Amino acid sequence: MTATLRVLLDQVAAPTDPILAEASRDLARALVAGAPDGCDVEGIVPAGADDLRRVPGLSSVRRTALARRELAAALQLGVATGIGGGMIHSPTLMAPLVKHDRLHDHDQTVVTVWDLRAWEAPDELPRGQAAWQRAMLKRAAKHADAIVVPTHELGERLAERAKVGDRTRVISGAAPLDFAVPSDEVGRRRHLGVPEGFVLLSGAAPSDAVDAGLAAVAASGLDLPVVVLDVDEGREPAVAELAESVGVPERRVHVRGALECADRAAVFGAALAYLAPSARTAFPWRAVEALALGVPVIAHDTPTHREVIVDGGDLIAATDAASLIEGLGNALARALATTSAAERLGVMAGDRGRVFSWHGAAERVWQLHADL
Repeated sequence: MTATLRVLLDQVAAPTDPILAEASRDLARALVAGAPDGCDVEGIVPAGADDLRRVPGLSSVRRTALARRELAAALQLGVATGIGGGMIHSPTLMAPLVKHDRLHDHDQTVVTVWDLRAWEAPDELPRGQAAWQRAMLKRAAKHADAIVVPTHELGERLAERAKVGDRTRVISGAAPLDFAVPSDEVGRRRHLGVPEGFVLLSGAAPSDAVDAGLAAVAASGLDLPVVVLDVDEGREPAVAELAESVGVPERRVHVRGALECADRAAVFGAALAYLAPSARTAFPWRAVEALALGVPVIAHDTPTHREVIVDGGDLIAATDAASLIEGLGNALARALATTSAAERLGVMAGDRGRVFSWHGAAERVWQLHADL
């Protein structure tokens, strides 16, 4: 008898978040590749969604009767969606969180929480998304058999907001499968209008603390370009103005949005260092990508960075914004003062980056469902 793991792949088939789309795709591919004997993987997608050629090897694909937006609303209300039962795993909070019988019917539902922005910075999310996430966490606290989180720190913070008991399980994310600097990296950077040799940052929302990162570049005294990735469309001028206001001339700032994996890897390939100034409770995707490619990482010493980066980068303790900027700036200057200093940080990053793997994550997901 075959045991089927049914995976919600709404972000793969009808993406609303590029990071979650990549994570869902790569976890699903790793689950297929690592399926134990007698097990297979079925994909569940909303009606009208694209096909799933990016996840080869699925035993089948089940389409719900509802399109993505209607499906999300129905799941929030706990009404029937036609998804059914069985072994259900969601790489997000999108799942049928309703009463079920794990003991007799062998139904089980596992969801995933990657960050707490809906609680810590709800104004940064699209209208209604924060409320949806908070409502789905309440349903998860009531009905989920387990809640996957990427760090122990996030699990502890989650327990402060919902009665999850001992149901959290820590399974980290990773850089995309086969994430590597492409052979045509120079051409890709030229096409993107990105220079060679720069300091890299990610994000533009206040909680991303890009302002502190830009100010740290200015404080370092280094006359280097700065590239900022993952900036929402239309916010590019605001980031350039912010850089100018903290002492980084606009001519040195290159702002880009969400990039495809190969383009992003090409950008990392020319980065001299990656700055991670944020203190949000969230899995630091871009820092993990920097580690994977051996890019020197300089980060705010937060519980999340301490747990994820460990000794793979330079962690800077700070008591306020001013000390954070000064500390990051000094660390950046030290890291790039000599070739040997930069190489040492790069080796440390690469060593730590090997810890994160989607195949390892998939193995732990299979074990989690077996334990349930």
